[in-house]
Order: sequence, then structure tokens, then C-alpha cells
Amino acid sequence: MSATRGPEPQEPQEAYDGPAVLVVDGTDHPVSVTLRGAFQPLDGHFHWYGRIAVSPGLGSVRSGSAVVLRTAHGEADGTVADIDPWGRFRVSGTGRPPF
Repeated sequence: MSATRGPEPQEPQEAYDGPAVLVVDGTDHPVSVTLRGAFQPLDGHFHWYGRIAVSPGLGSVRSGSAVVLRTAHGEADGTVADIDPWGRFRVSGTGRPPF
């Protein structure tokens, strides 16, 4: 007798480069992102992070803002932080990533 098993649970991917939607205060901003992530055994969570490409619509976004980042693969809560010398926001989150 053979047991049927359902699909194996999907582990989060480690990287994503492409289009996304950044939701800030209920407003959607189409953006391009470069994201990476990894499971951290010290706290038992998946941590994802990356940069949002320069976009003219992000003028009202402030460092420290809570955001939702959405891709074709999912969405996740995150936080935007410092802007690098090239004008890109850092974005990060913990838990299931948006990719």
C-alpha cells in the first residue's frame, strides 16, 4: 500500500530581481527591486532585504516607513530605511518574503 503525499512545502527563494509594488500609506508605487534573504537559525526566522531602484513616485516615502512589498509571487510587510548614495531605499522584513 502506498501513501499519497501532498506537495512538499515550498521554502522561500533566496533572491528576486524585478518589478514590484511598494504600498505606503495605502498608495501603490510601481518599483523595481533587488532582494535577497536567508533563514537565520539564531532567531528561527527568514530575513529578507534589498534595495528599491530610484523611482520618481517615491518622493513622499520616508526612512522608517512601514510598507507592504508585493511581487507576482506574494507580498510581505517590511520597512524602508536609509537611502544610499545612488538614491535607492533599503527595504527589509522578517518572515515569508514577497518573492
